[in-house]
Amino acid sequence: MTTLYQRQTAELRHVLQNMKEFHRQVAQVAQQLQEAFLQNKTVYVAGNGGSATLAQHFSDEMMGRYRQDRRPYPVIALTADSAVLTCIGNDYGYEHIFARQLEALGQEGDIFMAYSTSGNSANILAAVLQAKKQGMTVVAFTGPAGKLKEVADYAVVSPAQTTNRIQELDLHAIHLLCEAFEPSVEKI
Repeated sequence: MTTLYQRQTAELRHVLQNMKEFHRQVAQVAQQLQEAFLQNKTVYVAGNGGSATLAQHFSDEMMGRYRQDRRPYPVIALTADSAVLTCIGNDYGYEHIFARQLEALGQEGDIFMAYSTSGNSANILAAVLQAKKQGMTVVAFTGPAGKLKEVADYAVVSPAQTTNRIQELDLHAIHLLCEAFEPSVEKI
């Protein structure tokens, strides 16, 4: 078992050696979020499975607090309301669960943050199209494959190839973004 753990850790260590572009992309997203919040805009986040938990984690860190007390930021997880998700999924189809919510809630100038390790989740891609139709900025968190990074306005692309590493780096990006909003942090 120790060898398995060592291999996994070695893989992560290898990926972490190639983070310059990843950090540049995260800084770009932090700037977009800061500008949106200054204009009283809302950020909507969504993903499937593990990516849904990442979306909710970002929402709770921004609405609650990360490390220090600071003002709350309007970040809404579209994955959190099971009644809405199952209603839309039942009435319109699973591929519409996020797009329909954005149609109801999203405003021009808001941000949609989409998490998809594969970059090809049908419901995420449908939500991206809806967000763009409404004049929202689209930010993708994804791996090196898939369509999502191509259709987003900004993309944080993990330099990893496997789902587990991509999700670990998505979580790292979330914490880096939270750091950008800590009161004691210098402005980007």
